[in-house]
Amino acid sequence: MGDVINLRQARKQKARAAKGQEAEQNRLLSGRSRAEKLRDRQTTEKSNRYLEGHRRDPSGRKDSN
Repeated sequence: MGDVINLRQARKQKARAAKGQEAEQNRLLSGRSRAEKLRDRQTTEKSNRYLEGHRRDPSGRKDSN
């Protein structure tokens, strides 16, 4: 037989772990300097422009002909 567990406590423990993981991610994101945030934003915009510029159909729609 398996171990007996309290489901209420297990749910709360799982929720605490999820909150802790989210908090860690937020600490990493908000702990960056202004220059790092600007650099990341610029690289994202540059890669998006590159992808958009290399599309076969700039409108993103397929012709129905």
